[in-house]
Amino acid sequence: MRRPVAVAAGTGLLAAGGMVAALGPGTSSASSHREAPLIAGDPQADNTDLYAFTSPDRPDTVSLVANWIPFQEPNGGPNFYPYATGARYNIKIDNDGDARPDITYRWTFRNEDRRGNTTFLYNNGPVSSLRDPNLLFRQHYTLQRITGKSTRTLVRDAIAAPSRTGAASMPDYAALRRQATRSFAGGGRTYAGQADDSFFLDLRIFDLLYGGNLKERGNDTLRGYNVNTIALQVPKKDLALKRDPGRNPVIGIWSTTDRRGASAKLGHHRTGGYHQVSRLGNPLVNEVISPAGLKNAFNRLAPAKDHTVKPLVQRVLKPEVPALVQKIYGIKAPPTPRRDLFEIFLTGLAKKAGGPLRTDLNSQLLNRDVNRKRFTPAEMLRLNMAVPVTRDPNRLGVLAGDVQGFPNGRRLTDDVVDIELQALEGAAQTGRLVPALADGDRVNFNDAPFGRSFPYVALPHTAAVNRAG
Repeated sequence: MRRPVAVAAGTGLLAAGGMVAALGPGTSSASSHREAPLIAGDPQADNTDLYAFTSPDRPDTVSLVANWIPFQEPNGGPNFYPYATGARYNIKIDNDGDARPDITYRWTFRNEDRRGNTTFLYNNGPVSSLRDPNLLFRQHYTLQRITGKSTRTLVRDAIAAPSRTGAASMPDYAALRRQATRSFAGGGRTYAGQADDSFFLDLRIFDLLYGGNLKERGNDTLRGYNVNTIALQVPKKDLALKRDPGRNPVIGIWSTTDRRGASAKLGHHRTGGYHQVSRLGNPLVNEVISPAGLKNAFNRLAPAKDHTVKPLVQRVLKPEVPALVQKIYGIKAPPTPRRDLFEIFLTGLAKKAGGPLRTDLNSQLLNRDVNRKRFTPAEMLRLNMAVPVTRDPNRLGVLAGDVQGFPNGRRLTDDVVDIELQALEGAAQTGRLVPALADGDRVNFNDAPFGRSFPYVALPHTAAVNRAG
């Protein structure tokens, strides 16, 4: 990198202010909303976003937030938005760099439906608690922690927060959220329930990248929509290699959905058991790196196989978005092959990775107890847990010298669209913003304020998205 902005982090690891994530917003559907043909028809299994960050109010812990079921119109009754009962919702952790899950946190759900033939209503009166008799439909879940051949149940048959049917039905949804936030042994907490969609961006990029003149920007396409959130907060030692975050502070994270008997959803003839149908690590990967013909396959792929798929690797080395920007706006694309993007996506940032960005930030190669011979390039969201919490976070993350931000994990407030667009246009190599694209999509923050404590996501909306007329 030229003109780096170096900042000491935690155990002395260094990061550079010009280092940014690689995948741009060129043809996305809001991070990972409806990003592949098959998953677009199965919203209950559709991972939309993944966040990982040191908890600002409990800095000895890490918070992981994963969202499913995109584009929830708040008034979309009468059944609203339950989790799938024939699915397993997973957050997976790789702490030794072999691209295989060392730890899996798994949520599974069951329904309690008391409506029968008596009513069409989700609730038949105001709901003041998760066990209120007026709440006619509720979901229970079990949370397990899986390491190798060992499975431990952390939470059994907890009640998830319901879909927010409106102010008359649920006048104090914050109270329901508090009741749905469960603690478990060892200092962990979990939440499952509806929330505001945390992602913010202007999606009018399909009309020749904002109309071919950059005037069609500034509207938060996801404003007013909800998602289903699964959140987890655990001590750092529970995630670190050998339970030692001091020696081994870097982890890789991705979320997946497994469907039972999912041959139709997967597009092949395997039947029985559970099969992975959705996957998400870094935002916008399957949208803008994978070509249309590989999108379904990417959702089925294990990270350990990423580097073996030549067409996918070639799309990293020769990304499509900079070529489109050059064609439409005349901004010259950086020369290929893009070894900087290969490093950011598939290895994380570390001098030991041998890439061109020559900085230490978020590769598992920085863990002292990692066996380098087993290290495997793979796409995942990587977090250096040693980097201290930023007192005044910058939405541009590492691009602005805030090394706790994206791509070092992902906070709710990180503006990943603007960061990634700059990375695709070469900011990771030069350490400078591309002036013509400096204001990005002009959507710089979420439409609702985030919370200061777990699970941090904003409360779900109740007003109709379309309020015109």
